[in-house]
Amino acid sequence: MKKIILIVCSIILLGLIVLPFLAQRYFSKLPTPHTEPPTQPNLTIDETPDVQILMQRLDIPWDIAFLPEQNVFLVTERDGTLLYINKDTEITEIPVPDATHSGEAGLLGIALHPNFSENRYLYLYLTAEQNDGLINRVERYTFNNGSLSGKYTIVDNIPGALYHDGGRMAFGPDGLLYITTGDATKPHLAQDLSSLAGKTLRINDDGSIPEDNPFGTAVYSYGHRNSQGLAWDDAGHLWSTEHGRSGIQSGLDEINLIEKGANYGWPESEGDTVVSGTQAPAQHSGASDTWAPASTLFWDGNLFFGGLRGEALYEAVLNGTEVVEIKEHFKGQFGRIRSVILGPDGLFYLTTSNRDGRGSPSEGDDKIIRINPQQFRR
Repeated sequence: MKKIILIVCSIILLGLIVLPFLAQRYFSKLPTPHTEPPTQPNLTIDETPDVQILMQRLDIPWDIAFLPEQNVFLVTERDGTLLYINKDTEITEIPVPDATHSGEAGLLGIALHPNFSENRYLYLYLTAEQNDGLINRVERYTFNNGSLSGKYTIVDNIPGALYHDGGRMAFGPDGLLYITTGDATKPHLAQDLSSLAGKTLRINDDGSIPEDNPFGTAVYSYGHRNSQGLAWDDAGHLWSTEHGRSGIQSGLDEINLIEKGANYGWPESEGDTVVSGTQAPAQHSGASDTWAPASTLFWDGNLFFGGLRGEALYEAVLNGTEVVEIKEHFKGQFGRIRSVILGPDGLFYLTTSNRDGRGSPSEGDDKIIRINPQQFRR
């Protein structure tokens, strides 16, 4: 009898120890009771709160794509998980095959085909392992009913590394797919036109090369260190944000106006040092300030981008193609801000990266935060 009692007590004790950990894992990505649905149809945009925590307890959310179905969206997590979030903010986790999370590498950007409603194509930028190290590639999938199928490699063998993997993608006004890549911690590759590292790429939706690309390859512009933002203004100009030098000598982050075939000079050109034949940045952070820009959005005439080390939502005030002022919003309030995405409801959606090994996570990190941009114009 004593043995039976001892066994029962042991089982109960083990349950008390193990169950909290299982519960934490199971519920870690569920929205809290205070989480709001993606839109509030009974509110006008002027009535929508300035700041709302939409989702919490995510694993380094990197990018967001809104589906045509109302209140449904996808989120990439750098650990290799694609989150499918329905109108009730219920989450379905979809593992992405071959995505390898290490350092800054992993599952990064996402883009929907311009005709997604008809063909259901989505594009993922991810890091994968191969025999001689890491590579980045772009894969196209068909997305239906919360699942991926029909994997097709669009761009392969983009040099990868623990750091400087780029990863932003967007379809331009011309219907072509633009992709940012990093120098994979090998600065000389940014100047090597035979390499896809340190470039802005431009391809057709099936991965083929547009006839008017400047070098007959996927390369559209080169000489980039680690660009992670793409946006077009109302005049059709392409803008990008780029991480500057790191380590003890940080700073010199850039906002670039991207032109076809242009060389942006890395590693010889940075900040006000512009080597002959290379393109100067439209603006840079200076040597004493670090934005660590990780996205780009054009809204109401200006550029907005998330700052990781800068821990702010930055606004670059434009006068045509000139940056005349840099404003900081929410400085230090949310920690490391990566992506800023414009939702179909006219609101901004921010992702934080406080659990990426470089931040100081607070309760509920990482988060998706919904921002009413009208507050910037009051």
